[in-house]
Amino acid sequence: MKKYNFDKIISRENTDSVKYDFREEYFGKADVLPMWVADMDFETPDFIVDAIRKRAAHPIYGYSIMSKTYHDSIVNWQKTRHKWQIEKDWISFTPGIVPAINFAILSFTEKGEGVIVQPPVYFPFFEAIKANGRIQIENSLHIDSQHYQIDFGDLEKKAKDAKMLLLSNPHNPTGRCFTRAELQTIGDICVRNNVIIISDEIHNDLILPGNEHIPMASVSDKIADITVTCIAPSKTFNIAGLATSSVIISNKALREKFQKTLHQLHIFRGNLFGYVASTAGYQHGALWVDQLMQYIQQNFDFLSEFLLSELPHLKLTHAEGTYLAWIDFRETGLSDKTIKDKLIFEAGLGFSHGPIFGNGGQGFQRVNLATPLSVVEEACHRLKKVF
Repeated sequence: MKKYNFDKIISRENTDSVKYDFREEYFGKADVLPMWVADMDFETPDFIVDAIRKRAAHPIYGYSIMSKTYHDSIVNWQKTRHKWQIEKDWISFTPGIVPAINFAILSFTEKGEGVIVQPPVYFPFFEAIKANGRIQIENSLHIDSQHYQIDFGDLEKKAKDAKMLLLSNPHNPTGRCFTRAELQTIGDICVRNNVIIISDEIHNDLILPGNEHIPMASVSDKIADITVTCIAPSKTFNIAGLATSSVIISNKALREKFQKTLHQLHIFRGNLFGYVASTAGYQHGALWVDQLMQYIQQNFDFLSEFLLSELPHLKLTHAEGTYLAWIDFRETGLSDKTIKDKLIFEAGLGFSHGPIFGNGGQGFQRVNLATPLSVVEEACHRLKKVF
């Protein structure tokens, strides 16, 4: 069995990397250890690089189509990885999950209608609602012993005034993989209230050992009928720069509405190398992802043990998926601005500032652990020095 090396340090400076080359502009300091943007510091797996090189060897990069193999690889991956049987006709191309969410808002809601979010949550959800003139309705998650829970009573009330729910599953930044029972309850509430679910499942393959991702649309036929699922190989295989994702809609009427929006915006032809990379990842990536998540678990374990022994006033939220740690700084008694400034200017650490994730993000920081263990160790020592 091939063993992949996730300890390798790879310089990303001067590669037009947002995570590295945008640091000074974003943090006001050029040399922070960057653990913010959600891409990995691990090299893209060899089977994807080889597939791209093979196609790049042909000297013409003209207009291209999505082959049967491209669609089949998505169908087969969902079936084998997530026990979810989909059909290739349900799949629509988009150049990313955030664009897909905006297209869905345009397709299924009107200006002034309500869209539910569950903060603290991925902040582009807020931007998509505001930019398109919709009303943000909040069903805040509640933390209990470093584990986040959904307030279903509140969701039932809010659903009466909403047209859509933006669901993050697995949840970014809290790391929750919602259970089948939780998803069933969410879905049943939305079915009763005619609320369309946009399920952002971009982290669906990044599941920590012993946990499970359940696609929202796999829970029941009724729930599938109101669900629009967004997936991508970008997080899974570290190919976000290739701008390739899929939206899966089994309901024909919803799918036709969505595709109408794509055609109006002339968005139906993607990136040649995105097709190639996606296909290679889904065809050959199972072993790599398994080893990746074992390594990510090691990073979580190191961080957890370090905080418990050295910085017990910093609490690590219990994560079930993603490579994103959600650290609670509230026991420090410091303001969000002070925490942020101390991290950047004293510790030299570039984390994602909790308040950008909305209500419930105050006092927290999101930390990207998709990096060699030696980087996590260095970050921990910097934390200890300052906090």
